[in-house]
Amino acid sequence: MSLVKDPWELGLMRQSGRRLAEVCAEVRSLVRPGVTTAELDEVAERAIRRLGGVPSFKGYQVGRVVFPATICASPNASVVHGIPNDVPLVDGDIVSLDLGLIYMGYHSDSAFTVAVGSVGADVRRLLDETERSLYEGVAQAMPGNRTGDVGHRIQAVLEAAGYGVVRDYVGHGIGRQLHEKPSVPNYGVSGSGQLIKEGMCLAIEPMSTMGDFRTKVLRDGWTVVTADGSLSAHFEHTVAITSRGAEVLTAIDSLGTV
Repeated sequence: MSLVKDPWELGLMRQSGRRLAEVCAEVRSLVRPGVTTAELDEVAERAIRRLGGVPSFKGYQVGRVVFPATICASPNASVVHGIPNDVPLVDGDIVSLDLGLIYMGYHSDSAFTVAVGSVGADVRRLLDETERSLYEGVAQAMPGNRTGDVGHRIQAVLEAAGYGVVRDYVGHGIGRQLHEKPSVPNYGVSGSGQLIKEGMCLAIEPMSTMGDFRTKVLRDGWTVVTADGSLSAHFEHTVAITSRGAEVLTAIDSLGTV
């Protein structure tokens, strides 16, 4: 676990986050029926490199399995870690896009789920409530609270809305490495877990399902899907813990000159 208390280091985390927010906005604007996730992947890599960054995910290795792309693209019943492909998105799909970059040695990580064309009110509600749970969790990320406070609030929002809360994949610390301690589950008991301290940077990322919370990994070794085939949503921000609470580093409205 690294603490980013030095103003210079925090400045670099902010620069990394602003760059990633710009890339996310560009990729999101291109999601429409007929577009492939492979095309979105190409756009993301070009944008990351244009802004002086390096893709975090491309070449990321777990054991002998190497992730081959810049973004994770997970449509419909896919939860996370989907590999971009040449299958066109169609009207009524939803797709979760997870992006990460490294700028001057500092990582940022962000995800969002977007509707492709027109979707029903029930699907729109899944996206809206999952995004709301992210911001409710972020509000709990303050010095003196614990990771269980973050997870408990996310879980409360999602389960009150009738959704499953994915257990197998969680948020994490972030900074000089993409994945650092502590883990930040999207469920839990208030007052439990790692103490949150000023200077921490966290990637908070609720993942919900319209059915059961259980998941499975496909034969490609990466793509995680809901076990029951239900739709899933995923939202994520990188935040810095300051004396005033969590500062969101990857929000679109935080964009500035980079």
